[in-house]
Amino acid sequence: MKVLLTGGTGYIGSHTAVCLMQSGHEPVLFDNLSNSKKDVVQAIARITGKEPAFVEGDIRSKTLLEDVLRRHEIDAVIHFAGLKAVGESCEKPLLYYDNNIAGTVCLLEAMKACAVGKLIFSSSSTVYGTPSALPLTEDMPTGTPTNPYGRTKLMIEEILQDLCRADPGFSAVCLRYFNPIGAHESGLIGEDPNGIPNNLLPYVARVASGKLEYVRVFGNDYPTPDGTGVRDYIHVVDLARGHVAALDYAQTHAGWEAVNLGTGRGTSVLEMIAAFEKACGKKLPYRILPRRAGDIAANWCSPEKAHRLLGWKAQYGVEEMCASSWKFEQLHS
Repeated sequence: MKVLLTGGTGYIGSHTAVCLMQSGHEPVLFDNLSNSKKDVVQAIARITGKEPAFVEGDIRSKTLLEDVLRRHEIDAVIHFAGLKAVGESCEKPLLYYDNNIAGTVCLLEAMKACAVGKLIFSSSSTVYGTPSALPLTEDMPTGTPTNPYGRTKLMIEEILQDLCRADPGFSAVCLRYFNPIGAHESGLIGEDPNGIPNNLLPYVARVASGKLEYVRVFGNDYPTPDGTGVRDYIHVVDLARGHVAALDYAQTHAGWEAVNLGTGRGTSVLEMIAAFEKACGKKLPYRILPRRAGDIAANWCSPEKAHRLLGWKAQYGVEEMCASSWKFEQLHS
């Protein structure tokens, strides 16, 4: 299949491009490079032996999207493009609603105009809000997300449900990610955000390489075993494999589906720091800071539906996640 990847040069998009190419699909990467770099395209070529097509553009440009969909004869879309920092979304909610919601509507209108009826959406576990019970399963109610970023993900899920009701032939699979970390085994691609990282692991990696002074731990008074936040961390390559499985599913199934992608195990911030210390062979300084707005205490999923529906299971553990992140950081320091 020819697959358009919005946000295709980003962290998850680039790893998914590799998995798609290794599965015989042909990705076209579409990105405005606001939080990624174009040299990722060459890195993908080094891994796969072939350079994927790349178009620089914004998902709010419907005309450009229509042109790309037609010119590349796209069969399906994997929609990663979106702003994703929880803290920033609390400070700049309008930016998030414009980029994430208006951008998605533009994309869907372009897809409709070009008769492309298959979409895999990069959703998030934040749609569950503060969990009433753990592990989270897809039949649990989507709660009230604790931040505008999460609300945009939930709103897009609801837009896609409405679209599938109106157009029974449309296929929309919403993959609810838990916490993607790690890097490709080659060390050529990984999480490399512009500026100071918002996510834990790239921040820890930069402390390990001496670029940052200490790891910031936001809160140690949560109702968890060590007081720090607990999350379901998933290796980005496992996550990428999940998108290929979802694409295969969408080829033969119409309608809306939500699927959790996680390992089903929770790891605390302090446990993750300890695992990274093992990977890099040194102690890492950290400081306890006040809780961060919009964060919750604990979050992990049941990945049973992904196994049943998509035939997918996570293969990597926290040790591999940290080791691959450290390799990527060393190669890019």
